[in-house]
Amino acid sequence: MAVRDLEMRVEPGEIYGFLGPNGAGKTTTLLMVLGILKPTAGRIYLWGRPLEDDPLAVKRRIGVVGEHDYIFDHVTADEYLRFFADLYGVANPAARIEALLDRLGLLEFRTLRARDFSRGMKQKLSLARSLLHEPELLLLDEPVSGLDPHGIVDVRHLLLELNRSGVTIFISSHLLSEVEQTAHRVGIMHRGRLVRQDTIPALRGMLRRDPTLEVELQAPVPHLDAQLLALPVVRQAQTNGRRLVVTVAPGADHRGMISQAVAAAGGVIVGMHAHEPTLEEAFLTLTDAAVERWVS
Repeated sequence: MAVRDLEMRVEPGEIYGFLGPNGAGKTTTLLMVLGILKPTAGRIYLWGRPLEDDPLAVKRRIGVVGEHDYIFDHVTADEYLRFFADLYGVANPAARIEALLDRLGLLEFRTLRARDFSRGMKQKLSLARSLLHEPELLLLDEPVSGLDPHGIVDVRHLLLELNRSGVTIFISSHLLSEVEQTAHRVGIMHRGRLVRQDTIPALRGMLRRDPTLEVELQAPVPHLDAQLLALPVVRQAQTNGRRLVVTVAPGADHRGMISQAVAAAGGVIVGMHAHEPTLEEAFLTLTDAAVERWVS
């Protein structure tokens, strides 16, 4: 996908989520940042210097995990990491390798050949390789691809630890829920263009609408939605068995009034919470709006 009119800034020490559907231009952008693809116009600056001034010096400060990294199948995890430790000139490589394998839960598999690794284990091994030389910037393309839920949580915690130690992390992904839990800011790509760049709270804020309360009832209450619609603060009310969704007027906290109305109708509330806009909703709104602009 051709990338057009891209102006993006990643601040030192932040976790930046680079979002977009498949084919949006995310991987193309990463390849340009790495100097593998050369932009036909414009320049890429890393640490205040144009990438082309000294690309090797810049790349020594970067760790990379691709979505489909190739790992030599015939070598063990330990041999694989030792090979790259030698390339990077890592001091005390044995200790560094052991620490990374231990942190990523691969220490007991260090003598296992990579061809016997699961996809998730290979992904963790790629992450270990990217961290060997203690990079200042991590570029990650779908870093939790192939991981089970425990592996995803473990990698998430590791990335947060690295970020707290000062590492800048750039995550390219289409897994919005994972980025939502880690990123400070996100950029949303669609059809080769950056359609929005902002903090996650700001993106949620663009979806401001009347507050919605989601209520779980002990048992269904006949005609409850009609009774709630009689209240002046209720915009919409919809029941589906034991689940009730109520849209109310903005401003005051109307949970007490809703609770009283449900009780008066003979219902018992076992849970209630306010629905907050999600990053996924913001993403869909922005990309749908972009499509509408280009079609028109």
